[in-house]
Amino acid sequence: MCGLAGFSGTFTEQSLREAGSLIEHRGPDDSGIYLNDFGIGLAFRRLSIIDLSALGAQPMSSADGTVVIVFNGEIYNFRELRSELEGRGATFRGHSDTEVLLQLYLAEGEAMLSRLNGIFALALWDGRSQSMLVARDALGVKPLYYAATNHGVAFASEIKALVRLVPELRELDPVALHRYLTFLWCPGEGTPLRAVRKLLPGEALRIRGGAIERRWSWYQLPYFRPASPDVGEQEAVSGTVSHLRRAVHRQLVADVPVGAFLSGGLDSSAVVAFAREQAPDIRCFTIKNVGEQDHGFTDDLPYGRRVAKHLGVPLEVVTVDASAMVDDLAQMIWQLDEPLADPAPLNVLYISQLARRHGIKVLLSGAGGDDLFSGYRRHVALHYERYWRWLPHSVRAGMDRMTGRLDQRNAVLRRVGKLFGGAGIEGGARLTNYFRWIREPELQALYSPEFRGASSAEAVDQPMLSFLEGLPAATGDLDRMLALEQRFFLADHNLTYTDKMSMAAGVEARVPFLDLQLVDFAARIPEGLKQRGRVGKWVLKKAMEPFLPADVIYRPKTGFGAPLRRWMRGALRPLLADMLSTESLTRRGIFDAAAVHRLIDRNERGEIDAAYTLLSVMSIEIWCRKFIAA
Repeated sequence: MCGLAGFSGTFTEQSLREAGSLIEHRGPDDSGIYLNDFGIGLAFRRLSIIDLSALGAQPMSSADGTVVIVFNGEIYNFRELRSELEGRGATFRGHSDTEVLLQLYLAEGEAMLSRLNGIFALALWDGRSQSMLVARDALGVKPLYYAATNHGVAFASEIKALVRLVPELRELDPVALHRYLTFLWCPGEGTPLRAVRKLLPGEALRIRGGAIERRWSWYQLPYFRPASPDVGEQEAVSGTVSHLRRAVHRQLVADVPVGAFLSGGLDSSAVVAFAREQAPDIRCFTIKNVGEQDHGFTDDLPYGRRVAKHLGVPLEVVTVDASAMVDDLAQMIWQLDEPLADPAPLNVLYISQLARRHGIKVLLSGAGGDDLFSGYRRHVALHYERYWRWLPHSVRAGMDRMTGRLDQRNAVLRRVGKLFGGAGIEGGARLTNYFRWIREPELQALYSPEFRGASSAEAVDQPMLSFLEGLPAATGDLDRMLALEQRFFLADHNLTYTDKMSMAAGVEARVPFLDLQLVDFAARIPEGLKQRGRVGKWVLKKAMEPFLPADVIYRPKTGFGAPLRRWMRGALRPLLADMLSTESLTRRGIFDAAAVHRLIDRNERGEIDAAYTLLSVMSIEIWCRKFIAA
């Protein structure tokens, strides 16, 4: 729902209006601007979902005009909060969750943040204290970027809008770019621009007089809190059902039709199974990719149709071929604001566009299931470490070297190499290594000498290592990994592209698996009930047995992406040749052109699996052309 931009300091009204126009896709229904004499400006684009009347318009002011809010997102417990506030004497003009936020702030100030169960990015000007509160939701479902300059602080839902407010801040951040290339996304607060930061999940800023007065975290993942008693097997299964059902039902609140993504995977199927209890005719949407898939991937569509038939819900399918996806890659990077090297965001875009054509403004997503309950291959690999972790370091290091030379064209051998990659690494770095897509020496060899030195100013995985240091010592390895998933992989990758690409079509994506009560409950489930041998998400699978067919629940795991490895040898070659030409790479100054071309050759010969690394290099060049200069 919606998009926002704003500032505190010396900025122009024209730049604020231009920033707002650049996020029109996030809110095509309405727009608004607020400016005052204290150097405060707020721009808003509205996607009308709750209280479609003018009483839900933003920026929204308190009755006396002293407090003004812009808010992107949904507060799922707003009705309970409204009832409580009315009991304390508050009066309301309309029926929006925005007005509930405004009244809750008037009653409780910034302490209100811990009362919210929802997804949001907000900015709230308080004329009484001459300060601004800027905050982001607990798990980072809604994006928010900011920049502190010598003439004030600016912020926006998307970087493309923010740089219109601060056009002078175009210096690249080598450390952040090194992280994008290592992980395909950037963990932590960094972005491609040195001066532009992400407001982290569960963080808030207090801005006064054009400067950040305070920055703090108002939310911590449950793994950091005093330990609660683990739940037993029966309670884990029944509690997963009750918490997920409640989350889905809660997130159906809207004054417009709500639909759902339905890939046929366990997570999206579980969401639809509970959604149809309240909305029997909920419209579901999926995608059919024409052409061959990479080896090891299964076709989702038959499973999607199987689930739709089982649940009795309509399923709409958008068909896309490889050429269309390749043509849309550059636009994908523009919409994402960040050089995320993953074609999966395009699937979100195409499905969202289809939903919007059918009059759907809200889609329920299955994102987050793997991150709460353990569903990635790296979780299986972590489980099997017990069988070889006891070996001497020299032997483990040898396993790493040996498996790194396996033929990367074969999916099984590629995964064996991934399994033992970094086998000799100890401590937290062993866990963060699972997120890497290329070994450090191979990546460093791609850089120009100048960039190589600048990119090494801080350890590439330092944000994740610092995060792990704060976890209680008794936290098990799988829960430590799941904490990393929830804090970094979700917020900095999956949720980023889910929000940006759905909002590009004027559709809001909601994520019931990230309901805060469900997140808290999942953290209490013992590791052995999440990952049981090779079976990931064991407790979720058991929970859904009464609701879904067994062949859907226990189907092979597949990615939500595209046959990138095939593309690199075919459909993507012309774009690759343009973006990674010697002239282009030399002009940019980040990469050694000869080294990149050697990597392309090695990838084609199968000596290394570098398809995603090459996409990352190409995505950075595309990003630079879009956001800096050709």
